Amino acid sequence: MRLHGMIRKESLQILRDPSSIAIAFIMPVVLLYLFGYGVSLDARDIPVGIVIEHPDAASEAFAGVFDQSAFFLPQRFDAIQSAREALDARDIQAIIWLRNDFSSRLFSGQEAPISVIVNGVDSNQANITRGYIQGAWLAWLGHFSAAQGRALPIPVMLEQRVWFNAELSSQLFLVPGLIAIVMTLIGSLLTAMVVAREWERGTMEALMATPMHMGEMLAGKLIPYFVLGMGGMLFSVALAVWQFHVPLRGSFWLLLVSSSLFMLVALAIGLLISVVAKNQFVAGLVAIITAFLPAFILSGFLFDIHSMPVVVQWLTYLIPARYFVALLQTLFLAGDVWPVVLTNLGALALMLLVFTLLVWRKTGRGLDD
Repeated sequence: MRLHGMIRKESLQILRDPSSIAIAFIMPVVLLYLFGYGVSLDARDIPVGIVIEHPDAASEAFAGVFDQSAFFLPQRFDAIQSAREALDARDIQAIIWLRNDFSSRLFSGQEAPISVIVNGVDSNQANITRGYIQGAWLAWLGHFSAAQGRALPIPVMLEQRVWFNAELSSQLFLVPGLIAIVMTLIGSLLTAMVVAREWERGTMEALMATPMHMGEMLAGKLIPYFVLGMGGMLFSVALAVWQFHVPLRGSFWLLLVSSSLFMLVALAIGLLISVVAKNQFVAGLVAIITAFLPAFILSGFLFDIHSMPVVVQWLTYLIPARYFVALLQTLFLAGDVWPVVLTNLGALALMLLVFTLLVWRKTGRGLDD
């Protein structure tokens, strides 16, 4: 009965606070549409300049590869100097230079038949552009040698197979991970202000004077936010599947279990912050710095963890969102890959135990802490 009364009190508090509803249901829509449609890590329509000093059948055939590719927007230049000026002006991102002895170099195998100049200001974009050009060159070289009936010096024959995301769409990669960011905000930010609000308003003393145990009070405060967070998760999953067409190849019930476990971890983190801060503004600020920003930057949602410095990679093991992002991307795109699922669920369960013990230890000491 006491627990029911506490749950009812917190539920009414949520309904009277429009910001809680907005964070749970409006913010996911904004973030999903922003990242789903406005943010793209795909390399498409890369402007490149093509310089052919002596056009012939071979050079025109190779240049035609870029005309037909969805990855490039080729522009023809008569001289390398004009192409370099366009590169300096950032009108193009790379130059493919076929010299007047292209055909003789092509069949001799002694020197590089083509020269490639790439704008390296954006190193990530430069690496992608260089890789695409190299892939186009090797693929064309194989087809050209087969058509000519001549053996050409091909260093590597590419036979590509892309698993889990055959379209190489960053939307399918970003949207599942974004669910972890949404749940981190709901769990940590909202909960961080739950107990802090009671301390700030001076009502915590009245609550602790009631016959209600500390465990009942904490459970009564957290259960409504758990329901709110899971509602936001289900709403985000529905948008991901039906609006953004992200495939859910794994079990929905496994997704539900994983999300519930992560939501409990996020609630425990927010509650720990709330108990320590005892001020809504400070609690919210600490939640953003210690929960949201690490989840956004260090979880693998947006930036590849393996490309980070080793020290930062080790630091990511302390971020709960790292494990949930891995679970989401696996369940959505790959399916029920049990070694990945069990490993990350185990890490989240361990974190839940640690944060729960810290909260219990801190809240069980009384009013003077």
